[in-house]
Amino acid sequence: MAENKTKPTKLSVTEFISSIDDSRKRADVRKVAAMIREATGKRAKMWGTSIVGYGTYHYKYASGREGDFMIAGFSPRKQALTVYIMSGFAPFDKLMAKLGKYKTGKSCLYIRRLTDVDEDVLERLIDDSVEYMRKKYETW
Repeated sequence: MAENKTKPTKLSVTEFISSIDDSRKRADVRKVAAMIREATGKRAKMWGTSIVGYGTYHYKYASGREGDFMIAGFSPRKQALTVYIMSGFAPFDKLMAKLGKYKTGKSCLYIRRLTDVDEDVLERLIDDSVEYMRKKYETW
């Protein structure tokens, strides 16, 4: 069975964040990093070369595939700041309705600018997602 391609690395989170050229995006990233650090109580680690993740959970699918992945994280992509809400969004319809301007993928929340969303709602979404993950999975 194939392994996850995205794994924790020894790369420096501080250097990665400091290397973001756009000062607004760098400030947005620092705010989101603080929100996730507060929610997880975990230190950031680089997952691959462009994802910052916090904490770890173990999953096992009905197919037998299993592995470990971050509980929450982010990546400052060119088009948008991607926040990884690993629980998905279905449990949080009411929060999503109040969040503001965003797009989503399965577990990806795409935000062009932090000013496009309500930061308090985003923080609550991250907190609730982390809590959901801890109830559903073995985490560390």
